[in-house]
Amino acid sequence: MIRPIAKYGDEVLRRTAEPVESVTPEIQRLIDDMVETMYAVSGVGLAAPQIGVSRRIFVADPSSGHRDEDLVVMVNPEIIEREGVQTEPEGCLSLPGFEGSIARPTRVVVRGLDREGDQHEIEGTDLLARAFQHEMDHLEGSLFLDHLRGFTREAILRKIRKLRRSGKW
Repeated sequence: MIRPIAKYGDEVLRRTAEPVESVTPEIQRLIDDMVETMYAVSGVGLAAPQIGVSRRIFVADPSSGHRDEDLVVMVNPEIIEREGVQTEPEGCLSLPGFEGSIARPTRVVVRGLDREGDQHEIEGTDLLARAFQHEMDHLEGSLFLDHLRGFTREAILRKIRKLRRSGKW
């Protein structure tokens, strides 16, 4: 089921997500909904808070659904290694139409549970490393906007306020 994406300003995006106690059929359905939603909106990653569920789950796929083997599911993830720096434009499904250049690691290793509840580690480089860090931020109640400073951040906030006033946000 495709679920609506929470937008900047929704409280769920600012809360630290709760751990998953066990990977139940309900959690597996949530993961399926997250994957379907991510692909429907052409996303590279999606965290559970972005669909209004404050749980520590994210999905990512740098191929945007073009290669089944690229789909990553992480339940209760933690970053165990980071290295390097890449600064690239970054957007967010919860801030549609906006982006900013953010410094992120070029390589990240994440440990967590897969959709069956088995522990695994996944290494991500470049875009996948960026996606891992971006989705981990969501699980901590942070958005890419929080990494921006100065004019870029203020310009985005002004545009969002204007969209809210016009009823388009």
